Amino acid sequence: MPIINVRLFKGRSVDQKREFAEVVTREASRILKCGPEAVEIVFEDIEKQDWAMGGKLACDQ
Repeated sequence: MPIINVRLFKGRSVDQKREFAEVVTREASRILKCGPEAVEIVFEDIEKQDWAMGGKLACDQ
């Protein structure tokens, strides 16, 4: 059973997550040869002040 973890900056809509989940589930099950019911996706919303890239907080860029 594939478990796909997705980390995003907070602010994506439920509709965006729903569409992402549908498309990724379809393609993961096709590529990995498993049923869509076996694919799990976990969304983790992260505040920009909790993410740094290149030594700088995302909220400061």
